[in-house]
Amino acid sequence: MKQTFYVTTPIYYVNDVPHIGHAYTTVAADALARYKRLSGYDCFFLTGTDEHGQKVEKAAEAAGQTPLALADQVVERYKELWKILHISADDFIRTTEQRHYQAVAALYQKVWDKGDIYLGDYEDWYCTPCETFWTQTQLANGNRCPECGRPTEKLKEKSYFFRMSKYQDALLRHLEETPDFIQPPGRYNEIVSFVKGGLRDLSISRTTFKWGIPVPNDPAHVIYVWFDALTNYITAIGFPGDQKRFERYWPANCHIIGKDILRFHAVYWPTFLMSAGIPLPRKVFAHGWWTVEGQKMSKSLHNVVDPYQLVQEYGVDPIRYFLLREVPFGADGDFSRAAMVNRINSDLANDLGNLFSRALSMVVKYRAGLIPTPSDLQPVDRGLEEVSKKILPQLAKQLDDLAFNKALTSIWELVNAGNKYIDETAPWALAKAEKDQPRLGTVLYQALEALRIIALLIAAFMPTTAEKMWSQLGMEGNLWEQNIGENGKWGGLKPGSKVAKPLPLFPRIEA
Repeated sequence: MKQTFYVTTPIYYVNDVPHIGHAYTTVAADALARYKRLSGYDCFFLTGTDEHGQKVEKAAEAAGQTPLALADQVVERYKELWKILHISADDFIRTTEQRHYQAVAALYQKVWDKGDIYLGDYEDWYCTPCETFWTQTQLANGNRCPECGRPTEKLKEKSYFFRMSKYQDALLRHLEETPDFIQPPGRYNEIVSFVKGGLRDLSISRTTFKWGIPVPNDPAHVIYVWFDALTNYITAIGFPGDQKRFERYWPANCHIIGKDILRFHAVYWPTFLMSAGIPLPRKVFAHGWWTVEGQKMSKSLHNVVDPYQLVQEYGVDPIRYFLLREVPFGADGDFSRAAMVNRINSDLANDLGNLFSRALSMVVKYRAGLIPTPSDLQPVDRGLEEVSKKILPQLAKQLDDLAFNKALTSIWELVNAGNKYIDETAPWALAKAEKDQPRLGTVLYQALEALRIIALLIAAFMPTTAEKMWSQLGMEGNLWEQNIGENGKWGGLKPGSKVAKPLPLFPRIEA
């Protein structure tokens, strides 16, 4: 039976327009999922949308629509973008689906039966855009929200509370025993400090709006956004009805999120699960934010980066490559068109595109497109093999750590070694003498074999490019049915197979 791997993105709020931050998280999760599938895992990859709450209710009212009609309309933006970015999600969960209502009600019931929910009065400062209550001491500049800077308002209402304070010691113990639970390490330290500061009981219902899942034992209340939204991770894998499927994939191997929602995933979610007697996810990874040309991305500055526009200008795979290669995953990064054009021209067009074009063109020119049989390997040939053999175990570790930029740097070691190998062996010179024909055959085979392995290794990051390479190399079988462990071994090319005349992988972009 295959080992399972379950990876999730956050569910994106339907009151937002998809931007580069949403694309970043989802492309990262997609690359991880694709890599795990190619490594032989039974992988489940989930994304979706968060569709309840006061903001959606107000936006729908302003637009003269029902909240569900607004959500139905906006959700298509995300679905279309994921299609364009070649996101290979196994499921797209919407919090307005019946299966999710059932899952939230079932989780609530488990926590209620444990005695961890009670009715009380809630009074604090509320930020509608962030859908978050703040204490007086947390506010910034008078009554402003410390997250978004907008004014908050004092609210008092009846609310059901979750006894989060009860789980402070248990959560702290879990954090201390499993330091890999929250990544990267700086975020882990942040959460440990927050929990040590003391956990308060958490308001998990509202009566001031209606657009949400009714509280099972009191329909005058609707479930608070985070108790509703976070449950999506177990809804999609069968909770509560399909226990076999649920146990197959849970606990999740990795929740990939932005750092702004870390507390909800690293404090609220684990304590909900502890109360319900459900195992905790194995890892929560909080990545950084993107600035744009050195400035914070905001609607008021008109600098929100539109992924649709980027794809039209530069293509899908270059965008995917840039996002995962430019900055360490977990750190903040700056998006600039100059940096992206430089990456495309340097790494993709000059390095990979050039290697692919040179090697295939010479096989077409000197061997009528037929892959030659190698013979009498020299140290320079074995050197190329050694680079390839070194990369496979590196890559596995780097992707377990979600170090996407390191993984791509490792793959580029083989790309660069391939270009250096062609320069050193000079096949165009070997082609001139009859006595050098066997040597030419070996050199061409080694160069093509490096490209075959590169196609496998970049598939998770740049799926369309990998498919083009696979096809033009004349490879048999579906790329996505390969196993990196087996098919990544040196010597998989079949002599006598025919390669195609190469088509450019990445046209250079004029700055």
